[in-house]
Amino acid sequence: MTTASGREQPQRVALTSAELEARALRLLARREHSRLELQRKLARHSTSGADIEALLDRLQASGKLSEARLVEQTVAIRGQRFGRRKLEHELRAKGVSEAHISAGLQRGREEELHVATAAWQRKFGQLPNSLQERARQVRFLQNRGFTLDVIYKVLSIKD
Repeated sequence: MTTASGREQPQRVALTSAELEARALRLLARREHSRLELQRKLARHSTSGADIEALLDRLQASGKLSEARLVEQTVAIRGQRFGRRKLEHELRAKGVSEAHISAGLQRGREEELHVATAAWQRKFGQLPNSLQERARQVRFLQNRGFTLDVIYKVLSIKD
């Protein structure tokens, strides 16, 4: 089969259920995945959605696939640099349930203020001396997922 650019596209070969499970376990060994992420990755290798659903159910029942662990891992790693809003957005995009997201993101405002201050310190290190620079620093922190109340507290800190 050829694409519009004239390239040959490889034929999709359906894997057996044992091969699908092996592929899923290899993916999970590298990092935690949400059910939706794993489903998307395995769909490329199977012609039957029912096989994938059954596999995902088995993996969840055995504890090898866990959204709670995914949230915990994401918060532990990415939470050192990003705010709650960005983490929520990333987890929603991965298909994680709202219950797991809210349970995993229970950190307090003081901790978020500390993370925001550390991110700001690494990037800027000094308070803005113009409105343009202040807007630049606010945008940086907003893009990192911090709320405006946290951002204004960071930028009002006096040395």
